[in-house]
Amino acid sequence: MSVLTAQNLTFGFLDGVLFKGAAFKVEETDRVGLIGANGCGKTSLFRLITGKYSPSEGGIVRGKDVRVGYMEQYLECDDNQTLYSEALTVFNDVMEMEAELEKVTLALMNDSSIDLINRQLRLTEEIERRDGLVYKAKTKSALLGLGFSEEDLDLKVSSLSGGQRSKLSLCKLLLSDANLLLLDEPTNNLDIDAVNWLEDFLLKYKGAFIVVSHDRYFLDKVTTSTMEIAHGKLTLTKGNYTVFQKLKAERELAIEREYEKTITEIKRIEGIIEQQKRFNQERNYITIASKEKQIERLKETLVVPEKALKSVNFSFKTDVRTGDEVLSVQNLEKAFPGKELFKNFNLTVYREDKTFLLGPNGCGKSTFLKIINKEVMPDNGVFKLGTNVKIGYFDQNIDKLHSEKTVLDEVWDMYRFMTETEIRSALAMFLFRGEDVFKKVSLLSGGERAKISLLKIMLSKPNFLILDEPTNHLDIISREVLESALTDFNGTLLVVSHDRYFINKLATKVVHLTHDGAVNIDGNYDTYLEFRDNNKMTEKLTVEKKPTVNEYKLKKEKASLERKRKTRITKLESEITEKEKEIQETEAILILPETTANYEELLKVTEQLNNLKTELDNMYEEWETLQTEE
Repeated sequence: MSVLTAQNLTFGFLDGVLFKGAAFKVEETDRVGLIGANGCGKTSLFRLITGKYSPSEGGIVRGKDVRVGYMEQYLECDDNQTLYSEALTVFNDVMEMEAELEKVTLALMNDSSIDLINRQLRLTEEIERRDGLVYKAKTKSALLGLGFSEEDLDLKVSSLSGGQRSKLSLCKLLLSDANLLLLDEPTNNLDIDAVNWLEDFLLKYKGAFIVVSHDRYFLDKVTTSTMEIAHGKLTLTKGNYTVFQKLKAERELAIEREYEKTITEIKRIEGIIEQQKRFNQERNYITIASKEKQIERLKETLVVPEKALKSVNFSFKTDVRTGDEVLSVQNLEKAFPGKELFKNFNLTVYREDKTFLLGPNGCGKSTFLKIINKEVMPDNGVFKLGTNVKIGYFDQNIDKLHSEKTVLDEVWDMYRFMTETEIRSALAMFLFRGEDVFKKVSLLSGGERAKISLLKIMLSKPNFLILDEPTNHLDIISREVLESALTDFNGTLLVVSHDRYFINKLATKVVHLTHDGAVNIDGNYDTYLEFRDNNKMTEKLTVEKKPTVNEYKLKKEKASLERKRKTRITKLESEITEKEKEIQETEAILILPETTANYEELLKVTEQLNNLKTELDNMYEEWETLQTEE
């Protein structure tokens, strides 16, 4: 049964249409991921579903008995309530029914009328349906699962931070009686453990939900369909984010190939028309008219490939090479008044390592990065940077920009040795073009501020990148560009991130930080999960053992070979595309009348075509061999 149906849905503002002619259905157990670039209309679609906005054309129809729950950005609640009591207000109707049931039960002691008996039965059934027997325990479990502590439950709502209020809002939504949830970036402000709890909750949820998220790992885990808003169109595809990406790539490749094939055919027919015009005979003009109609029919069916969405395009370059050992940390310890962060922290980072630091909120991950960047002093222990280390530091708060400056001046004031043209060219890589460079920094979005911060780091040409939640404010497209830039970076990475997809793509080492020390694990997030699930995380924390020189060299040689393999695969894929295009063009020449009429030319083109196909076969064979070496 459909809980939501959209037909010919069109919506936009004065500055343009966000999407047009959209049509989709959401069934009662569908789990839909809603993706698209920032500003494409995802939040607007939610507001259309809730009725806050009205469409320009078409409409949305809700199914019978559909109860929509929407995670509001600003939570309205009683500041005098405690966290726990405010969360319990979701069950106000249950508490009212419990009070009424108590009255009915007392009344039945003196009056056993059929009406009272039926009322008692109906109340009991409805209370059970609304988890009346377990709602208090369920509420407490949800709050703890989202990262609150037992002590937090007694906090006044007025004392909660913005992030804590967001978690409270999410908790109330998840516990509500809604059977269609609209979740807008629900993983924001959650650490990895809380996200894991949310994933488990949604996997067990019996209703439907649509979730907007830039967390690709999360989308892969909980969704079964993917809805994308791009180029003013809305597309719904069965499958999670990874499946969607694969199918989308296949669709785009098929459209591109069909487009190139049709354009080649049109050019061939146009060549015939030009040839017929030179003959200048009456019968030739009959052929010309027929061929022109053929071109018109081809153009009617021609689907032009969509231009790629504008995205940032940059890379990190280093101008000096570090020594083999980039960072050495020994018995580091840090605490603030009334709060111990970590102790016995030992870590060694080698050149070209991509190290990711994980751990619960409040364990000191960001503080550790500030210590390495010499913004905070440790209480005990030492750390040492290696030879020629040049740090590029990204702060998750992106609050070091000057709000009164323009975008151009924010960057140019730091790099006065560069010309204005050079600065504007660099800004253009991050989509600041034209008049955008004169916008005040105070008017920029979080994502735009993050891009300015990354640009300033890029221009400094660091060889040791220390990044604190670099993907927090970026949409999926920008995250993928950042991943590509960091993959190609020939320096060293030390990163704090909750983006598990990002960690999986980049990490060569994961460090799990606790209050008592750190566990160092070679590998990515999946390796970390395997390690944790095998209960190894509970073993005694030990100082990291330094590899021998030979082990280090072998590790670097292996990493170098792997990079070369991946580079060759990427180059081969590009060469294969070009070779297939060359074969299509040669096949088009082969069937031209002037070719078929000239025997020597026909043999020459045929031989050329055979050589091209042999070269293509060899490319595919090399590509398959490289793939199996993974």
